[in-house]
Amino acid sequence: MLDKISDIAGYMQQLGQQARQASRTLAGVPTAQKNQALEAIAEELDGAREQLMGENSLDLEKGREKGLDSALLDRLELTPARIDSMIEGVRQIAALADPVGEIFDMKYLPSGIQVGRMRVPLGVVGIIYESRPNVTADAAALCLKSGNAAVLRGGSEAYYSNQAIAQCIAAGLNKAGLPETVVQVVATTDRQAVGAMITMPDYVDVIIPRGGKGLIERISQDARVPVIKHLDGICHVYIDDQADLDKAYAVAMNAKTQRYGTCNTMETLLVAEDVAAQALARLAPALDEKGVELRGCARSCELIEGCTSATDEDWDTEYLAPILSIRVVPGLAEAIDHINTHSSQHTDAIITENYTRARRFLTEVDSSSVMVNASTRFADGFEYGLGAEIGISTDKFHARGPVGLEGLTSVKYIVLGDGHIRS
Repeated sequence: MLDKISDIAGYMQQLGQQARQASRTLAGVPTAQKNQALEAIAEELDGAREQLMGENSLDLEKGREKGLDSALLDRLELTPARIDSMIEGVRQIAALADPVGEIFDMKYLPSGIQVGRMRVPLGVVGIIYESRPNVTADAAALCLKSGNAAVLRGGSEAYYSNQAIAQCIAAGLNKAGLPETVVQVVATTDRQAVGAMITMPDYVDVIIPRGGKGLIERISQDARVPVIKHLDGICHVYIDDQADLDKAYAVAMNAKTQRYGTCNTMETLLVAEDVAAQALARLAPALDEKGVELRGCARSCELIEGCTSATDEDWDTEYLAPILSIRVVPGLAEAIDHINTHSSQHTDAIITENYTRARRFLTEVDSSSVMVNASTRFADGFEYGLGAEIGISTDKFHARGPVGLEGLTSVKYIVLGDGHIRS
């Protein structure tokens, strides 16, 4: 079916109509049936490992032919361990409490009525993403458990992988007696499909883009549907002069080198000047051994042999590659100022043994995730116990940080009376 759809606008409208109808059906589905579907999807994925790996190898082959860089190829690859993680994520979501229907904040008012709020699905969630095929399973599972129908549009580089995962999802939904239209994966790589999806407010309630800054900027600019987004992940680790330097070494190395092509990878290391020589004497050779290019301020270049001078642009760059910017700062206040100036408000961390400084960092750093003595690589839904995430939001409205089940719901006011009338 690849690229053989002639009427893209009509095709997308059909998906939207089906998704809207499916969302209304899903609103009345009990938790047990949603969990049954999730377990069936996990079983289908488990039984299709060879097919998933085979289709993914086609995507990888085509990616190499197109000259995709190593970071993108890494994000695209479905290893056995990543398939395990994808399956575990689906099952973890099944084990989580269902947020839909939760009633809270109920209180009696002087008139005698009770007023409270109920958590409800958003309706139809459109998700546009690049590279990572595991997003297909994560998104489907989160939307299903939170009572939302989903329209998923993956990148062309992962087309075959996404379609293989989509077959497993459809089979799992069928086993649980739910319509396949609860989760629809767009079956064309034509970019017009994206333009159509983000301009269908009658059928799509929210758009969540996951991918490069260019994709997210375009969607944010052109969408007629609300967007939950983050543009990039310029993440910082600050080593305070009261840090345990063994912890600092372990956290900084993990934050930068555990994986390079992710939005929660450290891109800038800040070091207090009183410990800079000691901390960098150990970190710089280890980073160099890993093949990480170091770009630093004047003081960093004095302390690190082979470090090149950082430009103003470096402090505002998400590398997604083995490149790290390093800046030596006088202390905490200057570190916080640098972060709030250059951070993308994704994830920033401090390494310190000083409780007061840790609390100040938590309070004053304006990011969606702020950490103390922990790697920025923890900033994702799976590590936060959300089962998986639909994306990470650096917006300040509706949802912020990793968006899991609760972030895919809204609330409505409910009123309980007994024949009450307003006087």
